Amino acid sequence: MRTSRRAVWFLAVGGAATLVHWAVVVALVEGITARPLPANVAGWLVAFCVSFLGHHKLSFRGHQAPAAAAAWRFFIVSASGFMLNQLAYALLLAKTDLSYALLLGLVLAGVSLATYVASRWWVFSHRRAV
Repeated sequence: MRTSRRAVWFLAVGGAATLVHWAVVVALVEGITARPLPANVAGWLVAFCVSFLGHHKLSFRGHQAPAAAAAWRFFIVSASGFMLNQLAYALLLAKTDLSYALLLGLVLAGVSLATYVASRWWVFSHRRAV
C-alpha cells in the first residue's frame, strides 16, 4: 500500500480511536463522576481495541506480519504511548486549571506521531522482530 494511503487510513483509524478514548473518559467523568486519570485507563483499553483492529485491517493491510505478533507489538507500542499519555495528563491536570477534556485531547494528539512511526516500522512489519 502506498505511504500516502496508509497515512490517510492511519489518521482515520487513529482519529476514531482517539474520539472513542476521549468519549469514554468524558462519559465516565460526567456520567458516574469517575476521576479523570482512572477514566483515562478505561478509555485507553477501549480505544486500544478500536485502534488495533482498524490498523490491522485498514492502515497496514497486507502487512504479512502474523496477527498474534502484530497484536503483541501493538500492545507494547500502545502501552508505552499510554504511559507517556498518563504521565503528561497527570502533570497537566495538577499544574493547570484547564478542562480535563481539553487537556486529554492535547495529550492524545501529542502521542499520535510516535505511534504511527512505531506501527509502520515495527508493529506491522513482516520482518522478524522481537
